[in-house]
Amino acid sequence: MTAVVTPGLTDLDRHLIAEGRHERLWEVLGAHLVDDGVRFTLWAPGARAVRVSGDWGDEVDLACDPLIPVWQTVVPRARAGHRYRFRILCEDDVWRDKSDPLAFRTTPPPVVESVVESVVAESRHVWTDGSWRHRPDRISVYEVHLGSWRAGLGYREAAERLADHVVELGFTHVELLPLAEHPYGGSWGYQVTSYYAPTARYGSPDDLRHLVDVLHRRGIGVILDWVPAHFPKDDWALGRFTGVPVYEHPDPRRGEHPDWGTYVFDHGRPEVRNFLVANALYWLEEFHVDGLRVDAVASMLYRDYSRGPGEWEPNERGGNENLEAVAFLRELTATVGRLHPNALLIAEESTTWPGVTAPSGPAPSGLGFDRKWNLGWMHDTLGYFRDGDYERLKLPVDYAWSERYLLPLSHDEVVHGKGSLIAKTGGAAGLRVLLAHMWAHPGGQVLFMGGELGQPHEWADHRELAWDLLDDPVHAGLSRLVAAVNRVQAAHPALYRADDRPDGFEWLVNDDPDRAVLAYARRAPGVADVVCVANFGERPRPGFRLPLPSTGVWKVLLHTESDEFGGAGAPVPEAVVAVPENGRAAAELGLPARSAVWLSRA
Repeated sequence: MTAVVTPGLTDLDRHLIAEGRHERLWEVLGAHLVDDGVRFTLWAPGARAVRVSGDWGDEVDLACDPLIPVWQTVVPRARAGHRYRFRILCEDDVWRDKSDPLAFRTTPPPVVESVVESVVAESRHVWTDGSWRHRPDRISVYEVHLGSWRAGLGYREAAERLADHVVELGFTHVELLPLAEHPYGGSWGYQVTSYYAPTARYGSPDDLRHLVDVLHRRGIGVILDWVPAHFPKDDWALGRFTGVPVYEHPDPRRGEHPDWGTYVFDHGRPEVRNFLVANALYWLEEFHVDGLRVDAVASMLYRDYSRGPGEWEPNERGGNENLEAVAFLRELTATVGRLHPNALLIAEESTTWPGVTAPSGPAPSGLGFDRKWNLGWMHDTLGYFRDGDYERLKLPVDYAWSERYLLPLSHDEVVHGKGSLIAKTGGAAGLRVLLAHMWAHPGGQVLFMGGELGQPHEWADHRELAWDLLDDPVHAGLSRLVAAVNRVQAAHPALYRADDRPDGFEWLVNDDPDRAVLAYARRAPGVADVVCVANFGERPRPGFRLPLPSTGVWKVLLHTESDEFGGAGAPVPEAVVAVPENGRAAAELGLPARSAVWLSRA
């Protein structure tokens, strides 16, 4: 069938697409219901011809806009819910079938087809979250893989149950592993084929809106994992879109990832940057998410990431920095900051790249993220439980204020033979002291689901969490401890308000002769100090002499070895008295093995 000529794009749309600056790209590309059918619009540079076929029967030609490589037609018989695909005649005279890069809905995997979705900008969902931007001073994040949190629950079915659990535990945010459509479930969402379509595994786009809405109504922010670094090589998706590289960099040294077997986005191409920046805005606007955790930032920043000699080429300055990706990240953070100033942008960046959370702007400048995952803290702290090196526990404070950090105990730490958290820490007592130290340390917190249960086995995406562990007093106590550290932290701003300032932290003990005890004070202007004491060792320390910031009565806020938390039932004093000793205040405190105590002035 011959293409139906339709105006569709305005002159301004054409100009913005050509410049790579169309911030609402999803409103002009993709499949949209119009009065006389469905308008299909596709960016396909290098195509010699484009057709669209679908459930309506006929294959329809698209006409190319004379000014830009955008193809368009209206199909009168197409309807909402129809499956469709594009057929592209490439320069090599081969027709290739492709899904729509701007599809707003797909069929459930493993056979992923684009679906005409009638509720994109004008969803049927009626939002009830009011002033929905959620950005508290305190950040405590519960990381969730939705498919294995509880088996068989979709977006809508999980909404109230997930909200109940997160509210009970006291987290401020839920972070959802990537929900953009991905055919391979074993990628956990990190190999995306449809960037604008929520995965159909768990329901419709409006079902996802319902989940976010419920979480917001319960006071919980929603962070979505987002993957702008790379994409899989499925031949029906973005890869070699018109028979040649379009979304990926044409140089295989820069366009293919050796670790993941994926293509790497060409971040220097304006239209590709536009596709990604608009996609970030799409999730923020159309689904009301409160932030994006940007995956694999380190792999974007360096041309030699996971590449050996001869497998990469320097940039024009002779260095290993990927200058195009740096410019993309700065454009991303600047654009989101301008249009959604309350949105959180979080970088998973595993190197010492300077200024990840410094403001972006004219060079020299930072990348403009709000927070960075502190993977150094995770490696250093868990390293102590492997080798008993006391210096590892102290080291993170040396760089705690170099960025605005989140401390992650994420999904990556409980898969691929790494063991569970409770196994890494030598049992429940070790996990309790780790959690108490984590919530008292400078930086917000990220805990992957199951950590609150003390799940003894590694996480697997094909089975749900071991909820029956809550019948065991020790594991139920771990869950109560997570709720307690969140509750006490929320009530004592000294534990979070000065996270990114050295004057919010003071060492009290960091030279213990037994090389096991740390103690430090957390403080912020106008609020009471909180002191954390942690005995990481396997030997109890009765009568431990603890320096304190001032004399007087110090109330015990939390003791990890109490019965409430499944501990050994050690006697827990309600308070300790600090008296003058050698020119400063000190108190005597009993520290069971693998235990932590929080104190504040009564």
